[in-house]
Amino acid sequence: MVSTNIPTVKLGIIAVSRDCFPIALSTKRRENIVEAYKGELFNCKTTVENEHDMLKAVAEVKAAGCNALVVFLGNFGPETPETLIAKYFGGPCMFVAAAEGDGDLINGRGDAFCGMLNCSYNLGMRHIKGYIPEYPVGTAEDVARMMAEFVPVARTVIGLKGLKIITFGPRPQDFFACNAPIKGLYELGVEIEENSELDLLVAYKAHENDPRIDAVCEDMANEMGCGKFYPDLSRRMAQFELTLLDWADQHKGSREFVAFADKCWPAFPKEFGFEPCYVNSRLVSRGIPVACEVDIYGALSEYIGMCASGDTVTLLDINNSVPQYIYDEDIKGKYDYRLTDTFMGFHCGNTPECKMCSTRAIKFQLIQNRLLENGGTPDFTRGTLEGDIAASKVTFYRLQCDAQGNLRSYIAEGEVLDVPTRSFGGIGIFAIPEMGRFYRHVLVEKGYPHHGAVAFDHVGKTLFEVFKYLGIKDIAYNQPASLPYPTENPFK
Repeated sequence: MVSTNIPTVKLGIIAVSRDCFPIALSTKRRENIVEAYKGELFNCKTTVENEHDMLKAVAEVKAAGCNALVVFLGNFGPETPETLIAKYFGGPCMFVAAAEGDGDLINGRGDAFCGMLNCSYNLGMRHIKGYIPEYPVGTAEDVARMMAEFVPVARTVIGLKGLKIITFGPRPQDFFACNAPIKGLYELGVEIEENSELDLLVAYKAHENDPRIDAVCEDMANEMGCGKFYPDLSRRMAQFELTLLDWADQHKGSREFVAFADKCWPAFPKEFGFEPCYVNSRLVSRGIPVACEVDIYGALSEYIGMCASGDTVTLLDINNSVPQYIYDEDIKGKYDYRLTDTFMGFHCGNTPECKMCSTRAIKFQLIQNRLLENGGTPDFTRGTLEGDIAASKVTFYRLQCDAQGNLRSYIAEGEVLDVPTRSFGGIGIFAIPEMGRFYRHVLVEKGYPHHGAVAFDHVGKTLFEVFKYLGIKDIAYNQPASLPYPTENPFK
């Protein structure tokens, strides 16, 4: 995915040194890290021993355009200056410490193992947020690896600080699952702009003769291929795509990044003349999430996943169980999963075509056709992108604000199986270890809605670190059989 809608991380490193330790020790160890790190990195030459050094170093990394920072304890470290770096820098800061082994234990010992304790204590005392890896002490190579793992975390944090979610319409009637307090967005620093469906329709009509429509139609045709789309719908869908893109540009305001959450039924297809799903899939494939059914936390989750993975994502219903006959025919004996580990993830057609099997095509929304066209020849219920989702590693996850205004989340890694679904929509057979227990004791027990965001890789480690950094106290996951849930009946 190539997108200007997620931030680019420019990482800097500042070494700190306690004045009773040789400053050369921290400086040398910093240079070893710079040599070991393979990504872009600004090497701040000012090693911090006091507050004057701190101000100078922070000014240097800011002047270099850094938006994320590594504070490296090459030795014990100065407690006040090292923590104030994070305060005055303002962006995500990772704190790591040097392991011993690159010198003798007389004049070459740095005691950063000890210094990290005082550093973390002082961050807490000053209520300064810092990112500390699982085991924050290591060699130059270890620290370089931690830095590489920090980059997607930093990218996500930076992205959220610059994000605006744009909505059109209220949730569909009786879709309370897509209704959630916006309080949680403001706590994360995310802005929201709420509009009506009528606002969107007016903007859409204003694009009727947009000279760019032909080029978008051509791009759609090239993307889908012959026989995989409705030529008579292309201009309407292209018109809608341009409407959303222009709205994003014109309504970003002070923000740099956007995501959408749109009301896509029941009025939309009849008034616009098509289903918006394929257009939604095109935008998310370009790094602009468009969540169905005004699911603002679905849009938020999608955006988090894009920043964490550096790739496009999707939003799906945790939809239906896998029939026993499909399990027996195509899963049992071929994959190491029980029936209850599997389920089908579905949505009408918003999954990017690049994550679908080659048989994907633009079709019609069967459920809406029954409701709005009495099951007759599809007309305005056309426009979904349908087919089986391609086999892939996946992470199913969501960040949600509950009815009490508390942010909470879940993460579960698994895969999309290379198994035909024999069904309709944009759909795939998912397998997650211990999914049955996770479904009951997390999704049902904690009252999560039916939408889950999907990243097409195993990014659970990154997401877990992101949620911790954001201050999310409740981070659920699919616990192994050896670890019962608090509400799980032990008498089986």
